[in-house]
Amino acid sequence: MEDTGLRSLLRARKGILLSALALLLVLISLAALSVGATGIPISRAFTILADAATGRSTVGGDALIILQVRLPRLFLGLLVGAALASSGALMQGLFRNPLADPGLVGVSAGAAVAAAATITLGDALLAPFIGALPFGALPAGAFAGGLLTTLGLYLVATRQGRTSIATMLLAGVAFGALSGAVMGLFSYLSDDRQLRDLAFWSLGSLSGATWTKVAAIVPLILPSLLLMPFLARGLNALSLGEAEAFHLGVPVQRVKALAILLVAVAVGASVAAAGMIGFVGIVVPHVLRLLAGPDHRTLLPASTLLGATLLVGADTVARTIAAPAELPIGILTATIGAPFFLWLLLRRQGGMAL
Repeated sequence: MEDTGLRSLLRARKGILLSALALLLVLISLAALSVGATGIPISRAFTILADAATGRSTVGGDALIILQVRLPRLFLGLLVGAALASSGALMQGLFRNPLADPGLVGVSAGAAVAAAATITLGDALLAPFIGALPFGALPAGAFAGGLLTTLGLYLVATRQGRTSIATMLLAGVAFGALSGAVMGLFSYLSDDRQLRDLAFWSLGSLSGATWTKVAAIVPLILPSLLLMPFLARGLNALSLGEAEAFHLGVPVQRVKALAILLVAVAVGASVAAAGMIGFVGIVVPHVLRLLAGPDHRTLLPASTLLGATLLVGADTVARTIAAPAELPIGILTATIGAPFFLWLLLRRQGGMAL
């Protein structure tokens, strides 16, 4: 009887948390459509969206700003934020350590190098034959780089079926240093246009959001987000150890392989679309773990919602705090995330459980 009551309480707590996060996401999204260098009342934004949805004519400056600038930017922020936060939660569960993050262990750097190679070498080698490269080539290249880096990190950090978090982080530092050198080489080989694109893109931004970019990453990120919650049971079992998870009937190697694939797809597409945006994948899952506990059945969907909310909110601040100029969003997330990460390290050093 007590077990039944406890399960009901946990389900109610999960429902309240997810509902609150969903409501927060809606409110932040409405603010993102309304706030900017040109303020547009929310009622006017609703009217424009309703007219567009019903096929009525939408003319005027406000309609152009909402439908062609802020709405694709909103969708891009939702997808990228959800992908980064969920990937962070997935990696933390896979490596059984709350300090694991796609950016910290070099996955984002690998995806960035592949995307930079696509920009620089793709233009130089393929443009004479096929013209300008489509944006869809960037997520494909970043996906390959993220996948190879993730596999490399996993192989380096795993010995006799056990993964060392210290080895993983050190290997991530090595991958990051190598990626920085390769990025420097690509910058040296780039022309003026490519150099400007690479420099601004490496800081992270949603300013280049278009419906074409959104359409290019939706087939990569959305399926990844939908599949991640199906790994929750396996990740919960892995928290007890790989041997214990195996005896509980969890296909450990299959869970690992699928988790690696989903992280590579989601992070690769995110880096290609929005550049390098750090610390979302470590801050969001850890905050939610403090609020709701380590159960991945709650943690993964909650990370999706809060990650999307955090990035859309950060982007709204980044494009209004110094209006009409725009602060790269990667700078803002790093300014918030780096002190938070240091706080986590100090808590661990002090012997407190994470």
